[in-house]
Amino acid sequence: MKVLLIEDDEPTAAYIANGLRQAGHEVDHSADGRDGLVLATTCTYDAAVVDRMVPGLDGLAVVRTLRSIGAKLPILLLTALGGIDDRVEGLEAGADDYLGKPFAFSELMARLNALARRPPITTGATTLQVGDLIMDLVARTVRRAGQPISLQPREFKLLEVLMRNRGRMMTRTMLLERVWDFRFDPKTSIVETHVSRLRAKVDRPFEAPLIHTERGMGYILEAPPDMGGVPRR
Repeated sequence: MKVLLIEDDEPTAAYIANGLRQAGHEVDHSADGRDGLVLATTCTYDAAVVDRMVPGLDGLAVVRTLRSIGAKLPILLLTALGGIDDRVEGLEAGADDYLGKPFAFSELMARLNALARRPPITTGATTLQVGDLIMDLVARTVRRAGQPISLQPREFKLLEVLMRNRGRMMTRTMLLERVWDFRFDPKTSIVETHVSRLRAKVDRPFEAPLIHTERGMGYILEAPPDMGGVPRR
């Protein structure tokens, strides 16, 4: 997905752009409404994330202008203004969706996927299973090939997130939000350290690894076909 980001707040713009790029998407960024409008009308994008309060030309004006010329670009409007009237004004201006600040990147990504007509992966099950790895969400237990695996609470949460998104790339940004509830990059190796500990318990005693690294992107949990699940001797 190619995304146009119009956001003048530098930390917020970096947070969104980095998260999108880690997820494998292409991002063009403008900190000015007028420059962003030029990009929107001269380049092709799958979606746009537009902050309401940007210099040059505010977000509402950008949206109205695009709609007045018949642009069909899906637009997600960002704003620190949380009132119902503000939301209605943004939607009536032509925005397809509206997200208030502060926000979680995972929610922004889910909304962009919805705008791009990519349905999210959801499950209401109380048991998760990937290959011979089984997690009981009620009893809070994990077993692989019938053997119990003892996990610390944070390790359990990390594994749960990976299992709920089996076969899907989970970037560092996504894991920081969903497992640690961080809305910023702590500039530490906390994700890598916990993934390494999880692998030592879930993968290393067994023949077939489930947790796979995509260098520079993130992690995928997936079982190979016809896995044996037999512990190593």
